[in-house]
Amino acid sequence: KRQVSTQSTWGLDKKLAQRKHFPSVNWNISYSKYLKALEPYFGKYDPEFIPLRTKVSEILQREADLEEIVQLVGKDSLSESDKIILEIAKVIKNEFLQQNAFMPYDRYCPLYKTIWMMKNVCTFYDEARKAVGESATDNKVTWQQIVTVLPKQWFSLSEMKFKDSVEMGEDRVKAEMQKVNEDIISGFTTLND
Repeated sequence: KRQVSTQSTWGLDKKLAQRKHFPSVNWNISYSKYLKALEPYFGKYDPEFIPLRTKVSEILQREADLEEIVQLVGKDSLSESDKIILEIAKVIKNEFLQQNAFMPYDRYCPLYKTIWMMKNVCTFYDEARKAVGESATDNKVTWQQIVTVLPKQWFSLSEMKFKDSVEMGEDRVKAEMQKVNEDIISGFTTLND
């Protein structure tokens, strides 16, 4: 079903609703013509917002393409970079996009928290792809190795949504999110050494 509002379309997805993923808006078929109109605001608020939003959208689109391959030949046949896309897309869908309005940490998400969540997910994604791409042929870094060596950093992506911005305040949330980002970067530096 599609619910149409002025200048945007929300692609409501029955499968998402059945999996208790709310809001049940399909990110691959929904769109808004307001993006261009809002770019100056987002660019002024934080210049990283637009590139981060674009990267998150690209990851979700690439994941949709890969899911067809996984259905045919299985996940084991994918490259390590493709496995990273699938796993990061899960985090985006389950920890970033999925909300529970009955929980205080999820009821309200200010833009600064949204940006930091995207930044940390994208940093992990970029660093993981870099680690896999730049590893030596005789000592290839795998997705499994990344999550085994960096469990704290991987798990921190799932914990970000639980930071209650109302209770903690902007400065503390930003500081904790920045610490997550620094831990991701230092973890991958250690992995690559």
